[in-house]
Amino acid sequence: MASSVWSGHLTFGLVSFPVEIATAARRRTIDFDLLHRTDHSRIKYVSYCKNEDAPLTRNEIVKGYEYEKDKYVIIDPEELAKVAPQTAKVMEVLEFVDAKSIDPVYLDTSYYLMPAEGGEKPYSLLYLAMKDTGYSGIARLAMHNREHPVVIRAASRGLILHTMFYTEEIRENAEFRSDQQLVSEKERKLARSLVESLSGGFQPSQYHDAYREKVEALIQSKIKGKKVVATPSPKVAPVINILEALQKSLKKAPAAKKKSRVA
Repeated sequence: MASSVWSGHLTFGLVSFPVEIATAARRRTIDFDLLHRTDHSRIKYVSYCKNEDAPLTRNEIVKGYEYEKDKYVIIDPEELAKVAPQTAKVMEVLEFVDAKSIDPVYLDTSYYLMPAEGGEKPYSLLYLAMKDTGYSGIARLAMHNREHPVVIRAASRGLILHTMFYTEEIRENAEFRSDQQLVSEKERKLARSLVESLSGGFQPSQYHDAYREKVEALIQSKIKGKKVVATPSPKVAPVINILEALQKSLKKAPAAKKKSRVA
């Protein structure tokens, strides 16, 4: 069973029940150690005091906030614990919203929201109510030294929780737009046909991290003393006539769909 990263109570209305949160996904990466080029010894990072010109141990380090140039106020962990919000142990659903109205750009990290002992029935009741109505819950949760707005949604077998970015954390980009007047109706219809011809059911298991697999193969080749072969660069032909490109793409669409997809 996955280890819990948060436990407490979930409330909606006057209903309250114990729940636990476990991480739903974790990136798989290849870890490289940093070595000294000359003798391949491991590099060790040391916390260092510039004033005393000496290394520091962990218990000599505290957290400080710079409120003026080179002036700090020291904050102890005990003081942070005193001002922890109520959401550190109780997660209250503030409202329910249409799941389709939630812009995915606001979603951050995903977690499994699971019932703790004694919470199975109200958990199932909330899950079925949300699944029947198509609504997602918006709540607040304090975790990892931060209070998060969260989205709770009904998935195939239970509730999934997504921490959210605050509105002020979403970056504005003036170039994020589309000029629909540039597209003719014929081009639009052909493009829609191409999208439909490449459509299919969502099957995430067919996507693989090709780059990580190639790095793993590179490592094995280096261990065996083999020569590293460079990946050929893809050839992308410039689009001169967009209508012609769309028509050719439609003819090739069934074959392209059969190709194995990589992420």
